[in-house]
Amino acid sequence: MTDPLVIWTYDWVPPPPRGHVRDIRLRWACEEAGLSYQIRAVRFEDRTAPDHLARQPFAQVPALQDGDITLFESGACLLHLAEKSETLMPRAPKSRAETLEWVIAGLNSMEMVTVPWWFIGLSKPAGNPLEGWLGSRLSRLEAVLDRRDHLAADRFTVADLLMADILRVPKLRTALGPYPALQAYTDRILTRPAFLKARQDQLDHFAAADAARAKA
Repeated sequence: MTDPLVIWTYDWVPPPPRGHVRDIRLRWACEEAGLSYQIRAVRFEDRTAPDHLARQPFAQVPALQDGDITLFESGACLLHLAEKSETLMPRAPKSRAETLEWVIAGLNSMEMVTVPWWFIGLSKPAGNPLEGWLGSRLSRLEAVLDRRDHLAADRFTVADLLMADILRVPKLRTALGPYPALQAYTDRILTRPAFLKARQDQLDHFAAADAARAKA
């Protein structure tokens, strides 16, 4: 019998990031594909301990174990999972290539803009210097999704999973008002049962940690 996949996350995080810690991407992918997995946790206070740094050299999460393979970075982990399931990535060469390019686009062309935009906005809620850069990227993605329901292969793939997770950050979702196709796309993808289960499971994971810490 094949051992289940192991997804590593923190044992606890403060309330604001709950529901958005990036192990949710791997949980969601496994739920979509019907892949068996377990959740294991590293103590938040031990994230720079040698054992965790051996899995994730930047002291972050997630990390993924698949037998004797260990990967870090959510994008790399998602692509590894996508190779296991046609649900996540079609095998036809053209559709596979489309899926791969949109996963990379999500990580490079979108998330590398949205994350610094969000971070700078914490200290500069008015006059964020990255507002124009973000608007340009959202406009270009709007033009794509105004013509189709999914990013690749004419159906849901891991590229949609990643892009919807990027776009659902609360502050960014409030910025989608001028982009109706992006709003509709994000809303539609986030109704998928696999996402709803993955999100609730992550919330329950951290709620259980609160209870355990209260008893300690």
